[in-house]
Amino acid sequence: MARNGREWHTLLEFCGLVNTLLIDEDGIYDPRLPNDRLLLGMKGTISEMELSTFRQRAQGALDEKAKRGELHTTVTIGFVRTHDDRIEKDPDLRIREAIAFVFRKFRELGSIRQVLIWMRQERIELPVISSSAEDERKIVWQVPVYNTIKHILTNPIYGGSYVRGRSKTVARIENGRKRLIRQRVQEQQDWKVLLVQHHEGYIGWDEYQSNQALIAQNANMKGSTIVQGAVKQGKALLSGLLRCGRCGRRLHAGYSGTRNNVIRYDCRAGQGDLYCLSFGGLRVDERVSEEVLRCLEPLGIQASLKAIEQECSASHERIRQKELALQQASYEVAHARRQYDAVDPDHRLVAAELERRWNETLKAQSVLQEELEQLRQAPSNELSAAAKAELLSLGTDLPRLWNHPASSPEIKKRILRTVFKEIVVNISGDTIHMVLHWQGGSHTGLQIAKNSRGQHRWTTDADTIELVRHLARVLPDQSIGAVLNRLNKRTAHGHNWTAGRVCAFRNDHAIPVYRDGEREARGELTLEEAAAALNVSRMTVLRMIRSKLLPATQACLGAPWLIRKEDLEMRREQLKNVPRTPDPNQLCMDLE
Repeated sequence: MARNGREWHTLLEFCGLVNTLLIDEDGIYDPRLPNDRLLLGMKGTISEMELSTFRQRAQGALDEKAKRGELHTTVTIGFVRTHDDRIEKDPDLRIREAIAFVFRKFRELGSIRQVLIWMRQERIELPVISSSAEDERKIVWQVPVYNTIKHILTNPIYGGSYVRGRSKTVARIENGRKRLIRQRVQEQQDWKVLLVQHHEGYIGWDEYQSNQALIAQNANMKGSTIVQGAVKQGKALLSGLLRCGRCGRRLHAGYSGTRNNVIRYDCRAGQGDLYCLSFGGLRVDERVSEEVLRCLEPLGIQASLKAIEQECSASHERIRQKELALQQASYEVAHARRQYDAVDPDHRLVAAELERRWNETLKAQSVLQEELEQLRQAPSNELSAAAKAELLSLGTDLPRLWNHPASSPEIKKRILRTVFKEIVVNISGDTIHMVLHWQGGSHTGLQIAKNSRGQHRWTTDADTIELVRHLARVLPDQSIGAVLNRLNKRTAHGHNWTAGRVCAFRNDHAIPVYRDGEREARGELTLEEAAAALNVSRMTVLRMIRSKLLPATQACLGAPWLIRKEDLEMRREQLKNVPRTPDPNQLCMDLE
């Protein structure tokens, strides 16, 4: 009835109050008598000491066995225990490939949640131990949940290591009573036993360590100062990498504008609405990307070959998982049929149940067969020869690949996080100072000029502004737009020019509109008007302009020539000596 000295003496005190005798194989004791009470106290102390010694020796034996890597209470999915207390991979091919597939998908996506979403969308099943199985180990297949994938990715046994003592038990006093709480959060250096390369694993120990570091960095709830956070949607490529050079906090990436496509990084450690520092993200992202591409240029071809390999193997993995599931379902159908054939047909109570199980396995097999046929009939992901050639050409031109419209921002973020530990940013005046901390331990300093207040990237170059100013003196808006389009000039947003855009552009830059009769009032003539005034051909006047006998101005190629009336009158006598009939060869040269 007593488990320790405190409970034993409490029992003695209670028995003495109610006049109860205590009896064992050595005699009868009365707790009210001092001699019997002394003897009972000594026996209780010795008994408690013996129990503690037994417990200590048993725990010591377990610890010594664990240090040898031979203590296995339970074996996780994907491994089985041999007769000589070793563990090895499960001989079931479907189980082995399903677990290996989880690690490959995490290597591709870099997030437990993304792996979960993809596997549930594709209806890929994973093995789990049935909780209803009491006497034997029973494995069932089902669509995974978050904890299933997390257990596979965080358990060191899949990295080929034996671990003991990852969790510890802590005693707490709650409501005046002792409560034992099992804590699983324990650092790797506090594990009691860690034997690397203990058995054959599904991944290497180095990959397991890198996976744990990536999972830890993806935990956004730990605070932006400690971790980078998982890769999220959005075009801010340096999200999670930037650190404030003034206060040491992680910078926040925000989006603004009418389409929420304007990137801005800021540190929100200031008081009230003030920011510790803030700057636009477009120029910073481009400058850092250029630095990364310069270092990764020798690896472009290897990346292209890897992309071709992954694109070709994506559909094969889906089909392979369904084929293994169909093989398992076929075995279940055959097993259910053998059970049904072995039963006495007259024993309907058993035969009816076995028939129901057989029908269920047939339905499951039919569903898997339909899904497999759909995957096989789906359009093939095999790349054509032209697509492979384009990928290889992109490998030799990484900037074009990086800036390709189909290039995913999430992939770019993962690349940047692979090569950078963090980027420290500070602002001095109109200059952004950045220190790039590479994974290899090197550091690179960058200086990027900020836009002055009121400036933005959607500005037109000064040459185009001056050209429109000259064209507006002689042409209406529709004609100005046609000239600019022929010269391959574009608006600040990269659009073609229209009459409305020319009009808005003029209004923004205070350029007056062209009005009819304005050119004549200034005393300026076009090429056709000058030829009519001299009663000569258009080509004659053009030859005189090119031979510099007649002064004329042209804003750009394709714009009308302007000739002043005074210059035309002054050159009228010189034009009399020019032949009226043009030379055919010279005419062709002029037309060219």
